[in-house]
Amino acid sequence: MNAATLAWEHQLLAWAHEGLAERLAAQPGHVVVPDGAILEAAYMHCEQVTREHSRTFFLASGLLPPEKRRAARALYAFCRTSDDLIDRGGGDGLARLEAWRQATLAAPLGDDPIALAWAHTRTVYRIPTRYAEQLIAGVARDVTVRRYASFGELAAYCYGVASTVGLMAMHIIGFAGPQAIPYAVKLGIALQLTNILRDVGEDWQSGRLYLPQDELAAHGLTEADIAAGRIDARWRAFMRFQIARTQRLYAEAMPGIALLDRSGRFAIAAAAELYRAILDDIATHDYDVFNRRAHVGTFGKLRRLPGIWWRSRRGVRDGE
Repeated sequence: MNAATLAWEHQLLAWAHEGLAERLAAQPGHVVVPDGAILEAAYMHCEQVTREHSRTFFLASGLLPPEKRRAARALYAFCRTSDDLIDRGGGDGLARLEAWRQATLAAPLGDDPIALAWAHTRTVYRIPTRYAEQLIAGVARDVTVRRYASFGELAAYCYGVASTVGLMAMHIIGFAGPQAIPYAVKLGIALQLTNILRDVGEDWQSGRLYLPQDELAAHGLTEADIAAGRIDARWRAFMRFQIARTQRLYAEAMPGIALLDRSGRFAIAAAAELYRAILDDIATHDYDVFNRRAHVGTFGKLRRLPGIWWRSRRGVRDGE
């Protein structure tokens, strides 16, 4: 089973294989086992962070067995904290991010519950440090890079902040081998593109525009149109193009779920398909991502779960 490789993917796949090579070369590390009550409290804190910030990830991770569930939520809390240090902290975000990198990857653990739970998870599941470093480097780009000239540049950013998360989650769940990597990379790109398309208006208010500059120009759009929140024929055509590409990436990524351990297939399929449904909500509301935040409500998520479960068990995709 091989995912078709496009020109922009080659560097991304090389980065992904760096992490796998690290794991294959490394000896199993010493598992961090502090006082049981302290570790349990650390994992509970990660659960609360996940519940507060991502209802979709909280729901999807809840479909994992208990040990993998708490590990996935420690991963989420680590990623969320990394992102928040840039987006919400004020002041010198890069300095805070570097301190966090050292606290979670190199220096002694200290008393931070997320750092503790993440260190335990990373060691137990032998998650390559390289992926965590790539994620932190991707998050750091939000300080210095606020425009992307082409989709290739944007895809590299998406790899750093999203595909790395999938690659780390893959180690928690279990996977068949290197053949799973291209699918995880594509799914991460699709998930982050969904975020980007949903949050155009919000990101603009923060001074960021993640839409490829050359593709905006090809549709006759300028930054003045984004600033005005203008929804016209040009914008609709542009968004249809963006959504169609993102949908293709989801479709190309979904067969990779069959390469995961059975215990995690439903959870990853649910995360992917529930997020994918956001694209439908954007289209249903006339591509207005300036005045509302596209979402899928709780009922909409729950009614999709039986079909997602069925497809995850049989290795088929929605619509087949």
